[in-house]
Amino acid sequence: MSTPYSTLPLAEPLQRAVAELGFETMTPIQAQAIPVVLAGQDVMGAAQTGTGKTAAFSLPLLQRLLRHENASASPARHPVRALVLLPTRELAAQVAQQIEHFARHTQLRSAVVYGGVDMKPQTEQLRRGVEVLIATPGRLLDHIEARTTVLTQVEYVVLDEADRMLDIGFLPDLQRILGFLPANRTTLLFSATFSPEIKRLAASYLHNPTVIEVAHQGETAATVEQHFHLVPEDDKRRALRCLLREHGLRQAFVFCNSKLGCARLARALERDGLSCVALHGDKSQDERLKALAAFKEGKVALLVATDVAARGLDIKDVPAVFNWELPFNPEDYIHRIGRTGRAGAAGLAFSLLTGAEARQSSALERLLGKKLEIEPLTLDDDERPRRSSDGSARRYNDGRRRWRGVPEETEAPPPRREAPADPLFDQPYEAPSGDAPAPAWEAPPPRLGRKSLPSNIRPRRKLAALLAPSSETPRV
Repeated sequence: MSTPYSTLPLAEPLQRAVAELGFETMTPIQAQAIPVVLAGQDVMGAAQTGTGKTAAFSLPLLQRLLRHENASASPARHPVRALVLLPTRELAAQVAQQIEHFARHTQLRSAVVYGGVDMKPQTEQLRRGVEVLIATPGRLLDHIEARTTVLTQVEYVVLDEADRMLDIGFLPDLQRILGFLPANRTTLLFSATFSPEIKRLAASYLHNPTVIEVAHQGETAATVEQHFHLVPEDDKRRALRCLLREHGLRQAFVFCNSKLGCARLARALERDGLSCVALHGDKSQDERLKALAAFKEGKVALLVATDVAARGLDIKDVPAVFNWELPFNPEDYIHRIGRTGRAGAAGLAFSLLTGAEARQSSALERLLGKKLEIEPLTLDDDERPRRSSDGSARRYNDGRRRWRGVPEETEAPPPRREAPADPLFDQPYEAPSGDAPAPAWEAPPPRLGRKSLPSNIRPRRKLAALLAPSSETPRV
């Protein structure tokens, strides 16, 4: 049974902000986590993507920070009291925007810092003082080393997408950041997936945490309909277009495993006439923000991305997700398909498999606890590159799939070119006899004498030797 937000012990400014955002009833993770966080306890929460984990920690944090609310202009009256750490820039910007919406009717300040952009505007904002700081680990360490932020008064620490935050790539930075924080603090961990290893590792950072598991390990959203198709590598683009047309999809995510593959696929789909934009780690932050904005506004149909876009991005009404390749980490599959079917809406997830992905398929089956059901996929022959009667593929007339020349059924085969006759080549080989002259290619090259020089080569002139010894002079 759904629980309304009005039953929560939230202050009037927060209740008003929640009502303005259109939130009426809480999701399961919100209904279980918000009262625990309001009580000041550590929380380890696992829930499916798209179930409102950001509100589950943002609202109770802001409620507890209201006792520090003040209108003073002094930065000393606005120290950092809540720190929210996230793995990607896009997710940090999204969480910061949502926290700003929740705190719009309060005097609590918030700021977001992440890499890829200039530090000066972030430094100016931090020096004015903020109570809630949203950051990625690398850029936060830059500000700590530059002494533009102080974390000695932090009361609450949130690790969103904690499984990635505690991964081997983020663990050293995370340990350094936690070393700057006071030991007496409340720590909250939220993610869609928690492996046993991550649970043991996170237990060292939490004190008697309350474990809230709305979703079990390997459980996907019930609103997402999953399809698996076995497609040859050369036919994947054709399969993508067929599925888009068959299901009437106007927008979709397309996930790749590598940055180079993502960029190449985006260019290939553009040549096929599809409007798309690439999003991966090699792009600048400005390019990444523009790509997300274009996709959110509906200016492009496909967002071709790596797993940098698989976590936490909340883009409403995206009907489908395509896995161009299965992820190497099977848990990333759950995050990928979580970009659709959000907030109870229906969604589609298509995975285009090849025979070379047996290892990823087996790992995904172990995570999901079931066998992947491979569905047949009929591809339209109209889009297959046709070949002429001599076996060579005809060229495109333009970027669209239109062929140059007359239709295939009325096209005459090109005339076959006959090689010129060579009597020497057709003559059978005969070994030369002793008296017969050697063939031209076996005869030794003639020695050119002085008189046989070509007419265009001038003979060398004789010069007198100045120091030549005389025949009468005895040699020593």
